[in-house]
Amino acid sequence: MASKLTTVFCKNLFAGKVAVVTGGGTGIGKAISKELAELGCRVVIASRKLSTLEEAAKELNKYVTDKDQVKSSVVYPFQCNIRHEDQVEALMDYTVQQHGRIDYLVNNGGGQFMSPLAYMKTKGWNAVIDTNLNGTYYCLKHAYHKWMKENGGSIVNIIVDMLTGFPGMAHTGAARAAVENMSKSLAVEWASDGVRINNIAPGVIYSPTAAANYKSDDVFDMYLENIPARRVGYPEEISGAVCFLLSPAASYTTGVTVAIDGAWGLYKKNYEVPDHEGKWPLGVHSDYVKSKL
Repeated sequence: MASKLTTVFCKNLFAGKVAVVTGGGTGIGKAISKELAELGCRVVIASRKLSTLEEAAKELNKYVTDKDQVKSSVVYPFQCNIRHEDQVEALMDYTVQQHGRIDYLVNNGGGQFMSPLAYMKTKGWNAVIDTNLNGTYYCLKHAYHKWMKENGGSIVNIIVDMLTGFPGMAHTGAARAAVENMSKSLAVEWASDGVRINNIAPGVIYSPTAAANYKSDDVFDMYLENIPARRVGYPEEISGAVCFLLSPAASYTTGVTVAIDGAWGLYKKNYEVPDHEGKWPLGVHSDYVKSKL
């Protein structure tokens, strides 16, 4: 059952601030947008599907209004495919022109599919790399030049728990590992501009959107025995960590990756290696090993 948690942070923590959240209309991105809005932030949510964004903005604005008697909208939809740099630049231009600033950037937009690398088509590989790596780069670049270079800011990239590899999804593992390394570089390059940049690596996180993407809830159940917490996570458990990293409480934190995974990354076996007797080199002491078997 999903967490009923809203927020543990003080009201108006982000009052007067503006955030851009890519992929902000569904799943983890929607939970992040909701918590930011609940804490007083104006949030521009972006993704490819305008109808999904508009529906999410309507829902989140009603939630904040009903809860806090806010008189105007706090969540604003903006259609943007992060694979296209011109659209990303337009997103950042809109945010600065309409809302006056970009204090926070949450790079949550992305996507992947399950496939062994040997059977993955080049088109699929390129699509995932283009979205998860290049799309993140475009967002970082234009948020920096449009606002953060002169005014500072805080950035959180949502990657994946690929810190020990990601067999079965090598395309997204490669892209997200590149984002993590890029973040470490930018933590140093942009420190003098007052820009902090960190990463969240979610483990197995359930949401209806994710279940629809993988066509079944069963894909989540198969991981349970390899999660020490013995349950999946939920989007609200990611959003709380994001809000912490964006907040002044993390003002001395930059260039780090936080795994939110119930210790899955320390314990996981998420790929079944088939029997391969005779295919692996036996090694220089194979005769000795055989004698002991």
